[in-house]
Amino acid sequence: MEVKNPGKSDQITRDYLDSLLLEMRHLDSKKPDTTLRLYGEVFDTPIMMAALSHLNNIHEHGMAEMAKGAVLANAVNWAGMGEKEELEEIVGTGARTIKIIKPYADNDIIFDRMAHAEKCGVLAVGMDIDHAFNGKGEYDKVLGYEMAPKSLEEIRGFVKATKLPFVVKGVLSKQDAYKCVEAGVKGIVVSHHHGIMDYAIPPLMALPEIVKAVNGQIPIFVDCGIQSGMDAFKALALGATAVSVGRGIMPQLGGKGAEGVRERIIEMNEELKGVMARTGCCDLAHMDTSVIWNTNR
Repeated sequence: MEVKNPGKSDQITRDYLDSLLLEMRHLDSKKPDTTLRLYGEVFDTPIMMAALSHLNNIHEHGMAEMAKGAVLANAVNWAGMGEKEELEEIVGTGARTIKIIKPYADNDIIFDRMAHAEKCGVLAVGMDIDHAFNGKGEYDKVLGYEMAPKSLEEIRGFVKATKLPFVVKGVLSKQDAYKCVEAGVKGIVVSHHHGIMDYAIPPLMALPEIVKAVNGQIPIFVDCGIQSGMDAFKALALGATAVSVGRGIMPQLGGKGAEGVRERIIEMNEELKGVMARTGCCDLAHMDTSVIWNTNR
């Protein structure tokens, strides 16, 4: 019999998302526009791919298929851990991709992968800082590579080492948000890495304080548990610039490949537009936090 874990962060996140209710506002409403402007480029939707890895068990050339789906939906693509050849295949689809690199203990590996990503022509590059430790407090190991936590000065070094925007993934506190801004990063991802720690605060619960800390200086992205256009709306209304969806597109990726990804992203974006229309939010620059009612307070 399965033993339930009350501290399972993914379930806590889902419950929190579902606890957020919305006002309706119809007077003076306008047809909504979901155009996203990011790093000098224009996309049709703020719903992005997640920084996933190793999707060949879902679909042959799964990472490239996901990227093709992003191209078809004119959405931002993200890529997690993978070999250089895989990134070249991903970027070769035409997908505007943000490449996330693990916090390798050996910084030379990080600089090398950053340089390769820049040479490939990615949109931005970054690091998931929340993969430094394992659950026993030891440095994590991923596919044989040892990880390590990074200091503020090291993050500054990574920022200075590339002409691209540098993004930090795994921010779940205003303290880390302040440090990221101080280090000169050009975007953060509010995330608990799919429940990497039990009892982690839901990203949308942490988001308002992080938004205050960032104070509009850099884009704020959200992932973990985004399954629908409604989920996306709640994150955007609370101050996110855009959101990532990962597990929410796996069935479509496995079933129809790139076309399935395209269909699901467009479907979610239509759901998002529907909620925007009924809450008086005409575009991404005019999302309104006050439409959110939190039943937990």
